[in-house]
Amino acid sequence: MRRALVAVLLWAVIPTAALAQERAAYTHVVRPGETLASIAQHYYGDPRRESVLVTENGLNTQGGAAIVVGLRLVIPWVSYHVVTPGETWASIATQHYGDPRRVSALIEANPQVSASQPDEGAELLVPYPLRHVSRQSETMRRVAQLYYEDQGQAAALMRFNSMRRQRLPRGQIVLVPLADLLLSDEGRQMIEEATGQAVAGGEVRDLQTEINEDLPVLREHVRRGRYTEAVALGNRLLGSGELTGNQIVTIQRELAVAYVALDRPDLATEAFVAALERQPDLQLDSRDTSPTVQRALEAAREAFAERQAAATPEETPDGGLPDGGVPTEGE
Repeated sequence: MRRALVAVLLWAVIPTAALAQERAAYTHVVRPGETLASIAQHYYGDPRRESVLVTENGLNTQGGAAIVVGLRLVIPWVSYHVVTPGETWASIATQHYGDPRRVSALIEANPQVSASQPDEGAELLVPYPLRHVSRQSETMRRVAQLYYEDQGQAAALMRFNSMRRQRLPRGQIVLVPLADLLLSDEGRQMIEEATGQAVAGGEVRDLQTEINEDLPVLREHVRRGRYTEAVALGNRLLGSGELTGNQIVTIQRELAVAYVALDRPDLATEAFVAALERQPDLQLDSRDTSPTVQRALEAAREAFAERQAAATPEETPDGGLPDGGVPTEGE
């Protein structure tokens, strides 16, 4: 009994992964006629998500999951993270989950992003780390079945929680990353009407995923000599909104090749400069690149270097003062 009480107290005070990370959640007040299943249907579009509501709100710690009118229920869902310069998968995992070893959940939830290094500007889906407190004789396979409906996910759960054994002691806290804990359209609307604020997140990620699907089409246009179509598509993609750094480099590089073919070296240079701003060490394969395109890239390098030099103020040995550091009259 005492061990169970300690487990419940730990469940109440231990934060969900990162201590300082505020997670997307909303408090729903139970109304007459509602059940956990109906509430889950409203917010997630799936009544089976009642298991998430039970766990998130600690309703299983007392041996039952009954709800009453007026009970306040926390409604969690996934969050999103926009990659900033210098961030890595490990640093993002530390920020959201408190441990760099938990990168696997982030990488698996974002297959549209490179597994080696997240692209600057990419919007990542951050799975919600549901906090599960194990019961008597529970196993990781049972936990995986409960939340994923797939016992085969037990190995991933063990890796995320740095556990080696399937069997769990009573009161063991297991973090369950849920990448598909998404709000339904109805749930999003209910929260926005109640709070007066838009529920943001996910739109940029969806857009970036769509752009990734269009990039092979852009490359094919250029490869087959459909340069006018390539220019139209490339500029449409650039005007789509929040692109990742790698997407911008790819689009500008293909545009530059198309502009060279269309006898617009000025536009080709500008496209390459835009690519160099994101990737200063940009190189083209000399075996597959025409000398004309290579010359356009070299011209862009010179223009890029000139712009950088112009943007950097000159430093003088005297600390920047004119006339050898001697203040002029009136200074």
